[in-house]
Amino acid sequence: MSELLYQGDGYLRECTARVTAANEHGVQLDRTVFYAAGGGQPGDRGRLVLPDGSELEIVDTRKGDATGSLVHVPASAPPAGIVGTEVTAVIDWERRHRLMRMHTCMHLLSVVIPAEVTGGSIRDGSGRLDFDLPEPLRDKEHLTRELNRLVDEDLPVETIWVTDEELAARPDLVKTMSVKPPSGQGRVRLLAIGDVDLQACGGTHVARTGEIGEVVITKVEKKGRRNRRVNVAFASS
Repeated sequence: MSELLYQGDGYLRECTARVTAANEHGVQLDRTVFYAAGGGQPGDRGRLVLPDGSELEIVDTRKGDATGSLVHVPASAPPAGIVGTEVTAVIDWERRHRLMRMHTCMHLLSVVIPAEVTGGSIRDGSGRLDFDLPEPLRDKEHLTRELNRLVDEDLPVETIWVTDEELAARPDLVKTMSVKPPSGQGRVRLLAIGDVDLQACGGTHVARTGEIGEVVITKVEKKGRRNRRVNVAFASS
């Protein structure tokens, strides 16, 4: 099972690790700073620095088998004999930080629009959430103002761990209808944003909402009788 270092510190950019398995489909490490795609957030990209100083480009990170190991997907086949060696895992930090900012922004969007979330995705520089709403939303300008108000409050963003039993007793901590937090490991990770939001989430996030920067609601779409899709992007790169 891979030790997921980003769960304790999303700002870690690299770590040393030992290769536990490798083939043309992916490299597994005993510990990693790479986030595997899940919960709407894309997997990290970056590189593995090998013992001889050469580098193996990583183009994606995905969840592996039932053992809990993550698969670092290489751009080319890893060299023979890599298993058992120590490497340095380095993420594409600029991309990761943009994803962290947008992921935290999506949590604030679920505060501005207090409805059940039916789906969503995060991209590099933008994101969207789908809400279970039969009625039209307020105009884009109003939503943008409310979202940026929470960003500008520079609220603290913190991680809290609860037991599976505590989460089961608090169904309000799960806002997403389509994605359920992982359970069965004994504990579940929550994300607290000031006193405005608390919900289960395994993604990576910034430490304060002010770090998100100015955002804009680019489009509000009707995607069914009760489904409203809200698209968000950074106001500047």
